[in-house]
Amino acid sequence: MAKIFNVNGACIPDRHYMVNLDKRLEKIKTMVDAGDYFIINRARQYGKTTLLRALAEFLKKDYYVVSMDFQRMSASKFRTENIFSVTFARDFIRLLESGNFGNTPGQSPNPKSDKSLSDDDMFAMMKLQIDKKRDELELYELFRLLTDICSNTSRPIVLIIDEVDSAANNQVFLDFLAQLRASYLDRDISPAFQSVILAGVYDIRTMKLKLRSDDEHRLNSPWNIAAKFLIDMDFSPGEIAGMLKEYENDTHTGMNVDEITGLIHSRTSGYPYLVSSLCKNIDEEIAGTEKFPDKGSAWTREGFMEAEKLLLNDNNTLFQSLTGKLTDYPQLRTMLYQLLFTGKTIPYVSQNPYIDAATMFGFIKNLNGNAVIANRIFESMLYNLFISEEFSGSKMYDAGAQDKNLFIADGHLNVRRVLEKFVETFDYLYGDEEEAFLENAGRRYFMLFLKPIINGVGNCYVESETRNRERMDLVIDYRGEQSIIEMKVWRGNAYNERGEDQLCSYLDYFHLKKGYMLSFNFNKKKTVGVREIVLGDRVLIEAVV
Repeated sequence: MAKIFNVNGACIPDRHYMVNLDKRLEKIKTMVDAGDYFIINRARQYGKTTLLRALAEFLKKDYYVVSMDFQRMSASKFRTENIFSVTFARDFIRLLESGNFGNTPGQSPNPKSDKSLSDDDMFAMMKLQIDKKRDELELYELFRLLTDICSNTSRPIVLIIDEVDSAANNQVFLDFLAQLRASYLDRDISPAFQSVILAGVYDIRTMKLKLRSDDEHRLNSPWNIAAKFLIDMDFSPGEIAGMLKEYENDTHTGMNVDEITGLIHSRTSGYPYLVSSLCKNIDEEIAGTEKFPDKGSAWTREGFMEAEKLLLNDNNTLFQSLTGKLTDYPQLRTMLYQLLFTGKTIPYVSQNPYIDAATMFGFIKNLNGNAVIANRIFESMLYNLFISEEFSGSKMYDAGAQDKNLFIADGHLNVRRVLEKFVETFDYLYGDEEEAFLENAGRRYFMLFLKPIINGVGNCYVESETRNRERMDLVIDYRGEQSIIEMKVWRGNAYNERGEDQLCSYLDYFHLKKGYMLSFNFNKKKTVGVREIVLGDRVLIEAVV
């Protein structure tokens, strides 16, 4: 069966095109070898389950690996200590047996093991003990049983639990974490797991443990013994290129692997789900259409742009999860809105709960000490969402929609005409507004005006490194053609000249000869309008409102 790009569930090497995980697995094994207990907490659809499955296989030559998924355990299994302990113990033994391949030739046994039984006999004996004690087995007895197992198996045991935060609000689970923590702290005198790896979206180190009553809590986390997990799970350009080369060897599309890799990474910053989604869209949705009749024509810049539009228009489970968080955390929504539209610089302070939440859910990342949107796909998705919520009452949106046909000629976007009409409309509607209002809202109004003009055909995004209160570079992609608009607040002629130089440098980066500037000028004697400036071999169209 031919391989495909997968966005639904864990990736399987024999069935799906994947990036090579070996370097990550080697780094994680170093942590396991050192006896670390740690957490892999990343946003939804970040490849956690795929990584854990690969890790379990990678570790099996040296360890027994028990890989569990708490999402499979219903809420009723956490109702009491006894029910949880029996369920956990039975699953643990079953999974341990399924991974029992016997001692590898030449392999040293567990140094703490002084066993007279084979592993299989020991597993059978433990199952009998569980059945015998099923009515009285609680966490204390469970961990005595686990200690006995750890001391008698021929290989050390690694415990992996995926979707661990699905049980995060349950007292039995918190008590289970406390027992794991105690086992870790006492492992110099009592056998314990070689390593424990917990995975989920939420960082369970922030949870508190109930001590005596519903009103009393310890200040420390039940999982404060976790080592830092610093391994980057974003796909690098080299990893994306490796996956595309494997696909190319199978399909012979003739694609420019380096170009497509650059486009994918520039839009996704290596977010695994987004990378796979774009590839899947090109392979299965774009190829075979009237405009892109075969895979060769689809794996091009133009085909990529179509795949990006499909992704942004798809109400997929990742986007649903992200937008749901905006409803659950209104202050997170406010922060992202300010970050996108006002150019407000927000320092990245991990102790800030909203910064921490935005990072945990995948919205933002730390760039040179400032919070920035994690990738251009998320940025475009958020722009589309916020603008769609305002368009019904926006005169600027209505103006752009009403005159949409004025700006398109022979399939090309006339950006100069867009600026001319925006200046005219903005001055008419808001020319008498206070400076503070215009400074905060001006760029948002331009994006509201632009949205209905390019909707369904083009897309736009802001270069993160240029987003501030003074300047914001907007990149418009329309039918494969790019236009750069520098939106800025007027701070005098000298500042404007620096802006022209910056825009020229940016045009060089995009290999363009024409650029655009939109200045919000609050001087009473300003001259509103659009003019053309020639600087060497470049043409700048400057609009002032």
